[in-house]
Amino acid sequence: MEDGLFSSEQTSNRRDFLKAHLVGSLSALTATAGLAAGTANMNTSAEAASVPPQTLLKHYQTCLGGPFPSPVPLQPNLRETTQKDGYRIESITYQVGPGDRVPALILVPDHVTATRPAPGIAVWHQHNGEYHLGKSEPAGLAGNPMHHTAVALVREGYVVLCPDALCFEERQDPTGKLKGGDYERFAFLYQVVRGRSMAWQNVLEMHRAIDYLAGRPEVIPSRIGCYGHSMGSTHAWLAAPLDTRLKCVVGNCCLPTYEAIEEAHLLHCFPNFVPGWSQYGDTPDIAALIAPRALHLNFGEEDGGSPIDSVRRGLTRIEKVYQQAGASQNFTSFIEAGKGHVLSEAMWEHTKTVFARHLKAT
Repeated sequence: MEDGLFSSEQTSNRRDFLKAHLVGSLSALTATAGLAAGTANMNTSAEAASVPPQTLLKHYQTCLGGPFPSPVPLQPNLRETTQKDGYRIESITYQVGPGDRVPALILVPDHVTATRPAPGIAVWHQHNGEYHLGKSEPAGLAGNPMHHTAVALVREGYVVLCPDALCFEERQDPTGKLKGGDYERFAFLYQVVRGRSMAWQNVLEMHRAIDYLAGRPEVIPSRIGCYGHSMGSTHAWLAAPLDTRLKCVVGNCCLPTYEAIEEAHLLHCFPNFVPGWSQYGDTPDIAALIAPRALHLNFGEEDGGSPIDSVRRGLTRIEKVYQQAGASQNFTSFIEAGKGHVLSEAMWEHTKTVFARHLKAT
């Protein structure tokens, strides 16, 4: 496979690293998110179906942590340009808040220009406990070749943006005092005492990423999508309900429901948890807020991080919302037997097909 995209069949078990860092924060998360109510609140997905989508969307914004601040100028800065075979990589930064800059890599096909623009895709990187990796993995500069997805997409003709999520690669503790998961825990608790969630910060930053991507002269602003694997998938369905510029969303291998997390005692990444959301629904009810825009979700049947029975129930819930929105054709999913937490060839074929249908078609 070109560029070795699928050279590995299995990623590392991302749960082991979490055990050392998340347990000490679960009590704070429980108090903040209202999870002490237990599985009784997990029946609220049925109730969510009767609530108007715009009302649910307002509840979602409130649960995240409230409104986002007024945007500051992006003030993009080009640090370096590297020419590759058929495309270039620009190393950039842009401002998400006063004095807070996000490093990112943007991949631009050689044939794409301001006079010949192309659709754009934002790629949210995975977690996997690899805090030294962020944007560089999808951009093909480091990490697992399975996840060099931005390279694969730029070769398909898209302009692709890969930012660093908070706590990863260039965005680790600037003081050097806290390492890896300790700094992620710190960043999570920093938001908690302000009445917000880490998801609030992540979604804000993804919104600014789309601001940047949509403003690039090489990008058709009406044809923007996003893709993510694992934590990146979570980021995709967290961000898209609140950013209608995302016309097509693809998530690979991550839709852990709170029901499954509590039943199986799973330790998941901090961005998965939206405080108080269980009174309105579960994670599929967040993803369903993307309707009627295009959404595709891939899963491995043996992925322990997203227990498949819970996933199937969640997919049924999302399908119903899309049906109610008159957009059944815009929601698709794929569950691959015998696969775990991976990006398989079949999953990638579905990903490419969905993007081509919704971003390239005129």
